[in-house]
Amino acid sequence: MNHRREQITRFTLEIDLAQVSADRAEELARILRYWAGALKHYDLNAAHTEALMDSEYQEVGTWTLA
Repeated sequence: MNHRREQITRFTLEIDLAQVSADRAEELARILRYWAGALKHYDLNAAHTEALMDSEYQEVGTWTLA
C-alpha cells in the first residue's frame, strides 16, 4: 500500500475584480495582506481551496494549493 502524499506544486489565487464592491486596489491589497499572513497556518503539502471575500464579505475569488 502506497501512503505517499500528493506533491503540491502550485499555489493559485484568483480574484474577479469585477465582483469587488469597493476600491479595487484597496481590496486587492487587503486580501493579499490577509492571506499572506494566514498561509503559515496551512499545511502546504496538502491540497486545499479557500474562498476569498471582499471587505463586505462577498465572495470574489479563491486560492488553491494543488
